[in-house]
Amino acid sequence: MKTDVVIVGAGPAGLCLARSLSGHGLSIRIIERQREAELATPPFDGRDIALTHASQRTLENLGLWQQFFPEEIAPLRDAQVLNGPSPYALRIAAAAVGKQRLGCLVANQVIRRAAYGAVSECTDIELLCERTISELSCSADGVTLRLSDGATLQARLIVAADSRFSETRRRLRIGARQEDFGKTMLVCRMAHEHSHEQVAWEWFGYGQTLALLPLNGNCASAVLTLAPGEMNRVMSLDEQAFAREMERRFDRRLGRMELLGERITYPLVGVYAERFAGLRSALVGDAAVGMHPVTAHGFNFGLQSQKRLADTLLGALHHGRDIGEPGVLQRYASAQQRASWPLYQATNLLVRLYTDDRAPTRLLRNAGLRLAQNLPPFKTALARHLTQIAR
Repeated sequence: MKTDVVIVGAGPAGLCLARSLSGHGLSIRIIERQREAELATPPFDGRDIALTHASQRTLENLGLWQQFFPEEIAPLRDAQVLNGPSPYALRIAAAAVGKQRLGCLVANQVIRRAAYGAVSECTDIELLCERTISELSCSADGVTLRLSDGATLQARLIVAADSRFSETRRRLRIGARQEDFGKTMLVCRMAHEHSHEQVAWEWFGYGQTLALLPLNGNCASAVLTLAPGEMNRVMSLDEQAFAREMERRFDRRLGRMELLGERITYPLVGVYAERFAGLRSALVGDAAVGMHPVTAHGFNFGLQSQKRLADTLLGALHHGRDIGEPGVLQRYASAQQRASWPLYQATNLLVRLYTDDRAPTRLLRNAGLRLAQNLPPFKTALARHLTQIAR
């Protein structure tokens, strides 16, 4: 089989890239190890995604946003950052950039469902599900793949979009810097007594990190980060004991809390690929950059990476150039590095600072929050960054 673009991975980044490229005379095939039924009706994975204004526009342009039901979208008005037991908080307000909200929250499950729906309408996109790559070879002339079912594919370009632990990236012989934070993240939904007022929390406690993503009503996505041993203890608690544990960890600031649904854990590992393009190949989404969730920008960056690659490829196509030529792919890789490297480094630095519980660092953290709270230009810059509103 011959095709123009092969995308490996039918997560949101891969599906959105396929949708971005659709309708421009390219044939696109997506290789995915899951069954198609799991893509059409993805299971709940505990993750609620904070979408910026820029991401909302991208999803609207791709036809995903229109598939969300109103009750599946929760407004994110403001955000606050807390440190240790102090009631003092750095408040980041949408009003600082003339907006009513910083963004909104949508479940990852809902985004995945909509991405599949948008792609399934495109006749130039073919999903090859329940298959993996057995052999991969890239040359100046093209890409040759052998799939697990024995089929052979020839393409002009291959794109890895198969998670931060990408097997395709390894097959392309592209290394990655990995930052193992040595922690486990638990995500779940909680009902709570007091209103969250549509304000997100990032709470750097001592020995733990808590986040609260406000959903509709008195309900929130709660995120707890702990050392693996302590997380095992928390996960072993029954539902009632777990709810009382979360009340205590949130210092009862939300009143009584109750667990809604299941608890899901993920290892905290950051990934940054050594390069974002190779011989007739490119990386997008978490295969390119896997962010620590503290800034809630991982999904937004993945969405931007697919748009950046699609815009580059379609620009080359418009000018009659080969979409797989080195100059085209290097243009994407350079732009992706400029956009992602500073934030990736800053995020890791922030995590190291705010998870260091030594006494001098605690003082520095408190002083930093108070200084930031009294610098309106800095808070405006933070709000602009969180909303991704252009100047």
